Amino acid sequence: TVPPFLRKTGLGWVTAEYGMLPRATTTRNRREAAAGKQSGRTVEIQRLVGRSLRACLDRVALGERQIVVDCDVLQADGGTRCAAITGGWVALRLAVNKLLSAGDVKTDPLTDHVAAVSCGIYGGVPVLDLDYAEDSAAGTDANFVMTGRGGLVEVQGSAEGATFSRSELEALMDLAEAGIAELVRTQAEAVR
Repeated sequence: TVPPFLRKTGLGWVTAEYGMLPRATTTRNRREAAAGKQSGRTVEIQRLVGRSLRACLDRVALGERQIVVDCDVLQADGGTRCAAITGGWVALRLAVNKLLSAGDVKTDPLTDHVAAVSCGIYGGVPVLDLDYAEDSAAGTDANFVMTGRGGLVEVQGSAEGATFSRSELEALMDLAEAGIAELVRTQAEAVR
């Protein structure tokens, strides 16, 4: 069922659940369920993944139903939110394909691909897909969420210690566009 605010509207909804498994990082982290609540980081990432996936969704075509995309991090080395968005789109595509083949949905509600990459300025050089060590030492860190057609869904960027320039941002955006184009090709192959 859809969330209460969407009942009797005819609109569908896509949301995400994100979680880092205990051995996903080099040191074991506790399950958030053991603490009885999710961290602010987890909630923020879940909302980001849901927003990103809805950017390529025709909610009328989906009909009054909800799809929940599970994003469990098995191995983390930086960029988990980007991996959750990119892999989440593949899971959403597969779920929609099942609805289409069963006849539950008549028109494809997915209007485009959505993928995400991290970029940063590491050692004074723009870098695509930062790993944990690079991300921890980067002077600038940014995440880009884009559609397959190049539309921006979300940009998150911050500087550490010193500001970054517009030209550096544009260099990061160029890297992101190239990386996302490659991810979209990989997504298309994965769902064939």
